[in-house]
Amino acid sequence: MSPVSLRRAARETVSGLPREFWWLWTSTLVNRLGAFVATFMALYLTLDRGYSASYAGLVASLHGLGGVVSSLGAGVMADRLGRRPTLLIAQSSTAVSVALLGFMHDPVAIAAVAFLVGMTSNASRPAVQAMMADIVRPEDRVRAFSLNYWAINLGFAISSMAAGFIAEFSYLAGFLIEAGMTLICALVVFAKLPESRPAPTGKASAEPEVGLRTVLRDGRFMSVVGLSFLVALVFQQGSVGLPVAMGEAGFTPADYGMAIAVNGVLIVALQIPVTRFIEHRDPRRLLVLSSLLAGYGFGLTAFAGSVGVFALTVCVWTLAEIVNAPTQTGLVVGLSPTHGRGRYQGMYTLSWSVAALVAPLLAGFVIDRFGAEWLWGLCAVVGTGAGVGYAALMRRLPVQEPAVAAPAQESGVAIPAQEPAVVAPAQESGVATPAQEPAVVGPGPGVRGPVPGRGEARGQRRVTPGSVTASRAQ
Repeated sequence: MSPVSLRRAARETVSGLPREFWWLWTSTLVNRLGAFVATFMALYLTLDRGYSASYAGLVASLHGLGGVVSSLGAGVMADRLGRRPTLLIAQSSTAVSVALLGFMHDPVAIAAVAFLVGMTSNASRPAVQAMMADIVRPEDRVRAFSLNYWAINLGFAISSMAAGFIAEFSYLAGFLIEAGMTLICALVVFAKLPESRPAPTGKASAEPEVGLRTVLRDGRFMSVVGLSFLVALVFQQGSVGLPVAMGEAGFTPADYGMAIAVNGVLIVALQIPVTRFIEHRDPRRLLVLSSLLAGYGFGLTAFAGSVGVFALTVCVWTLAEIVNAPTQTGLVVGLSPTHGRGRYQGMYTLSWSVAALVAPLLAGFVIDRFGAEWLWGLCAVVGTGAGVGYAALMRRLPVQEPAVAAPAQESGVAIPAQEPAVVAPAQESGVATPAQEPAVVGPGPGVRGPVPGRGEARGQRRVTPGSVTASRAQ
């Protein structure tokens, strides 16, 4: 591609998005640039504090449990209080709890505050996703979610490298820097982001309130949540099963770092161009394909005997992550009624939080009892199951032809009636929710926010299955 074509592609990627989106994007980038604690938490507990690996695993589990607890509550807050207040409360509380964790010495106090950190840091995810869906036009959500995901991974890559240098100087400095940068995110939200929650209309007020029971009774959406959990369970093995398996096979922490670094590099390099390629393609095929790629990408790890082959397997499942992340998040947005987006996003976030809690336990159990090869075979089975599940689910979703055809447009699935009924050439698809009429649709759904669960300490000889994972979904 020529330099002129690259510049044109870059302009097309970033143009047309509202100013509020870019402030939210900036807040996300700053947050991920300061995400140091989860990266070196296991090292901090075992090397600096002298605790056992089992205790570090317990702290990691409590951190993950905090995220599980806050997922649904934060979604309800985003719908009732608004996206902006929820973000301010979550980010301010995260800043305070992270700083407090740096001063804790008693093991019970460390575990309790780690649970609090997991709960507060996870609480901003549903609000961020809902706000992004509110302020970005349906036809632009693919690019918007992709750019946000790109910022998450760019910040993660930089913060992971910086965490090692900061830890050598002072672990406490890492806690305080993350607290400070999280507080900056809250200030950006306070100063630059207005409330985006849609005002209730006469029609919306006549409809029953969207509660958690409504979400749970939405069978198609809960099917997506279940399939999302399976896919997340597979992706989590890159940061919990892979380092343990490589350590058992005699590879060093540096070897693991070289292999897993391919993941971040590929996402930063390929997320935007791949998104441009898949933006108007059938989301049903993309979800099936990405699930199979994830499962068999990890399945191929059973045959890896060198760092180079491990890196090649990382390339396969990273491509699956790049495709699955935006498409699945867009599907969630399409399934969510406008005035229930917070609750729906909270339930979706819950699937990733539970996967982050279960994946370390599953990896440790399978590797200890049966060996790493069984874990990679199980990943292939789970990925295949998720692909079959998506194929079956998508066949049941209503498909309609767009009112005005465009060369790059493909049909998708119906979106809630709150979206415009007259479709532009690149309008998003979704799924009709109960008591709503489907709108005429355009192309496939958009992009998710973050992939939670990446960011374990990468300087360990053996990263325990319970290592604290960094949330990539702010």
